[in-house]
Amino acid sequence: MKLKRLNNSPEHLLLAMAFIMPLVFSIWMVLLNNFVVEKAAFTGKEIGILQSLREVPGFLAFTAVYVLLFIKEQRMALLSLGLTAIGVAGTGYFPSVIGLYITTIIMSIGFHYFETVNQSLTLQWIKKDHTAHFMGRLLSAKSAASLLAFSSVWLLMEYFTWSYQATYTLFGCLALILTLLLAFYFDEFKSPTDQHKKLVLRKKYWLFYLLTFFSGARRQIFVVFAGFLMVEKFGYSVANISALFLINYVFNWLFAPAIGKFIGKIGERRTLLVEYAGLFLLFITYGLVETGYIAAILYVIDHLLFALAIAIKTYFQKIADPEDIAASAGVSFSINHIAAVVIPAMLGLVWLTNPSWVFFIGAGFALCSLVLSTLIPHAPAQGVEWRFKQPIKNAS
Repeated sequence: MKLKRLNNSPEHLLLAMAFIMPLVFSIWMVLLNNFVVEKAAFTGKEIGILQSLREVPGFLAFTAVYVLLFIKEQRMALLSLGLTAIGVAGTGYFPSVIGLYITTIIMSIGFHYFETVNQSLTLQWIKKDHTAHFMGRLLSAKSAASLLAFSSVWLLMEYFTWSYQATYTLFGCLALILTLLLAFYFDEFKSPTDQHKKLVLRKKYWLFYLLTFFSGARRQIFVVFAGFLMVEKFGYSVANISALFLINYVFNWLFAPAIGKFIGKIGERRTLLVEYAGLFLLFITYGLVETGYIAAILYVIDHLLFALAIAIKTYFQKIADPEDIAASAGVSFSINHIAAVVIPAMLGLVWLTNPSWVFFIGAGFALCSLVLSTLIPHAPAQGVEWRFKQPIKNAS
């Protein structure tokens, strides 16, 4: 029997899950580069392969729609959250190339299925005129969790000399316990619209698909190689990386809700133009940087620009048929990860030749996204999916 509590609402469930996932995933991420270098002697080749393997479940996220034939989205989100926690808890016990590949895949299956279903539930449960602001609140909750995770790593490993194994185990088990509490705390909420339980690929969503593809491509440059640059080229320690992450998430925690309101005010088109113009310049500078201090500043700005990517999701919510959202969430995650599966391994080899080339390629991805963003309408809506469609519709 479920316990009845105050704040038993879809919004509070989304916020609670948004807190737990980064609490555990941030631990995996912030320790990864140092852990694999110190304990498993990884080079750019091995880290590239590991990150490609991590993205395979993201590429297969479209299969979530078939799992939803047997289990409801809310329950699937909680199960996926628990699986992520188990994968992180086990990471420290297998400090070898094969062991890290296996635990990464387990963690990643949970992570990507959760993100797919969680995005779907958000777009279904939250009203369109409130989505950008609510996603800003979600980002703020994620940042608060990440701040807790990174500050804990700082204290546990820098001052109390905890091992990697103990730290991974603590946070993995904590996330699992919190997930179980959510399963008992919240009621089962219904979607306002019945969702398709099949793959949905529609020609009218082509611009969203392309934006999603290039977003996934350039995201990999930051996620995989920006942090690795700090460790390999500039010799950052676990404490240095944790401090850098802390700065990132303090900014997000403070400004994410305002960023959500900003997107709602100026619209998706202008927001994405700002993001991709900034990313283009950032990646060029990444490729030229020679001091760790300047690289750290770039890293913080880079992370802040990620918040603007909310605009891709709100753009899709405005143009999508309501019953397409669940199936399209899986498809969009798969499209996002097509490049993600290939790019880390390929660019890991490029890294061995010249790390700067990796970031110049990232600038190319950002430029492609910038051009595509000019095609977003000023007021996207169903039937007005791209910039030059409105005149055609009115003419008919």
